[in-house]
Amino acid sequence: MKLGYIRVSSKDQNEGRQVEKMLELGIEERYIFIDKQTGANFDRPQYQAMKMFIRPGDLIYIDDLDRLGRDYDGIIKEWKHITRELGADIVILSNPTLFDSRKYKEMGDIGKLMEDQFLSLLSFVAEQERKKIKRRQAEGIALAKKQGKHLGRPKINLETISKEQRKTLEANFERWKNQEITAVQFMKMLGLKKGTFYKIVKEYESSQAS
Repeated sequence: MKLGYIRVSSKDQNEGRQVEKMLELGIEERYIFIDKQTGANFDRPQYQAMKMFIRPGDLIYIDDLDRLGRDYDGIIKEWKHITRELGADIVILSNPTLFDSRKYKEMGDIGKLMEDQFLSLLSFVAEQERKKIKRRQAEGIALAKKQGKHLGRPKINLETISKEQRKTLEANFERWKNQEITAVQFMKMLGLKKGTFYKIVKEYESSQAS
């Protein structure tokens, strides 16, 4: 039986493209399992449901390897569990030349050895890439600190609000003080959250008093 597994990182992302691919392969919609969450681990409801559904001889299609997951040590473990313990096969549509477990099975024992070596190489390359990314991030943060750049969200205060916000503040501050408009209305007019709003109006009031 053909099964399809789809994963997108969040509920806001559209899985339509992946679904279309699965349907074109002749996979029935009821046999397409879709998760909308991170690939950091394999504790995903639809992925676990699919594993319980798998029977020997089934063929599982996945659009890309990172749709299966982003933990490459975990990918190797799951790949071997599905192909060797559950007796199913996996095809990665983005690279079926390398990622098609049927090809390795056809080679017998030598195929299993080649598959092990390939998966180990995959894990090594992925680990090196993770280290490279972390190193670049650390170097970037260190350089930004050295240059005195502020990291994280920019601070919002009376000096950093836009000209439009400043004009709105000046035009409506006394109206707010005289209770002609509510704080909630004033916040919406300024486009500010509660904490930032009270901080800025306090700064403004202090500036007018000085």
